Amino acid sequence: MRKLRLSVFTLVFCFVLNIAHSQFLMDMVDTTKETGRGLLNLYKKFDHLRVGAYLQPQFQIASAKGIKTFDGTDFNTQVDNRFMLRRSRLRIDYVHYGEGVEPGAQIVFQIDANERAFTLRDMWGRVFENKYKLFSITAGMFARPFGFETNLSSSDRESPERGRMNQLLMKSERDLGAMVTFDARKKIGFLNMLKLDVGLFNGQGINAASEFDNSKDLIARLALKSTKLSHAFTFSAATSVLYGALLQNTKYQYFTSVDAGIKKVMVDSSANNLGKNAPRHYYGADMQLKIKNRIGYTELRGEFITGEHAVTMNSNETPTELLSGNDGFHIRKFNGAYFYFLQHLFSTKHQLVIKYDWFDPNTKVKGSEIGASGSNLTAANIKYTTLGLGYINYMSDNIKLILYYSSVWNESTLLPGYTSDISDNVFTCRLQFRF
Repeated sequence: MRKLRLSVFTLVFCFVLNIAHSQFLMDMVDTTKETGRGLLNLYKKFDHLRVGAYLQPQFQIASAKGIKTFDGTDFNTQVDNRFMLRRSRLRIDYVHYGEGVEPGAQIVFQIDANERAFTLRDMWGRVFENKYKLFSITAGMFARPFGFETNLSSSDRESPERGRMNQLLMKSERDLGAMVTFDARKKIGFLNMLKLDVGLFNGQGINAASEFDNSKDLIARLALKSTKLSHAFTFSAATSVLYGALLQNTKYQYFTSVDAGIKKVMVDSSANNLGKNAPRHYYGADMQLKIKNRIGYTELRGEFITGEHAVTMNSNETPTELLSGNDGFHIRKFNGAYFYFLQHLFSTKHQLVIKYDWFDPNTKVKGSEIGASGSNLTAANIKYTTLGLGYINYMSDNIKLILYYSSVWNESTLLPGYTSDISDNVFTCRLQFRF
């Protein structure tokens, strides 16, 4: 028991030393004695351990009771206002350094806890190549290397949530897989401005119970890293591609076409479809322009994604299990985008946020064609547009206040309940605590 207490004390002591940048204290340790030498060795071992966390309690008001929303979870049937703990995350990073000062490996573990669930968000390791200082390999559960907003941390993002497009196409952002990264850690001219990620992933994301087919998603992103164009202008951009598929385990495949002058959902029930792959092909581009001014920065940010995906009749999320019976994948061509305008007000402590985004899950049809007799087009084909207006107060390095209003419009269709714009706007007041 005495040894156990000593071990716990030693670990806590080393952690405190690490947080406090405590080389001064370590200089005071008497290394001529065995206990002092043990403390010093343990401190060195955990010297590169970093712990960070953030907490996002918030209050929301919806424009109607029981709405479905992408500003957090859906509201319960009799609820139009609520307190909730949107995120509460703890992240632990450990970087091991080899001989000299070169990083050898990095390990990351992140969890999320709220009033509904306890979830593992990240668990991955990275190995650095140190001969040429150009490559690294990452494996485990981590964010897909596609686009900008998907990989922008929820603690840094100016809007409370990612856009509808990103939430549907990249639900939970993470997946299980492995990735090779080219990112030079030495001076080699123009290549220092570029970063390339290429990864292979299961495809269903972390919401699936497990991998259910042999198809994998190949994802790549080529980025021009943040580059100063002048004293005032900083620019970055990237292009991304996702090339994947899902196993067609029934003979039914649905697609949108024209029949007798009506756009409708058609079915291909050829036996040859069984065992083939249903496509998931995404193509994206993003850019960020930051302009320095007297009071802070103006920033313009945008991202566009298009392609086709294999989904179900009533959803645009990637299926998390194989289909059965007469079910089959609905192959839809889609596009979506978001645009940010960010402006500091008075000083860098105050920021205006304007965000516009849309997601059109089926570009082959218009709202007036959805719900037409014989069309078999469900609400999953409706285009949504969102305008977000927000204000951020960076109260300190550890606390920020977000006031944000999302105004959402849907296409008018012939479907009952969607013949006009439904009431699904949300106001969010969030405090974020971070260390």
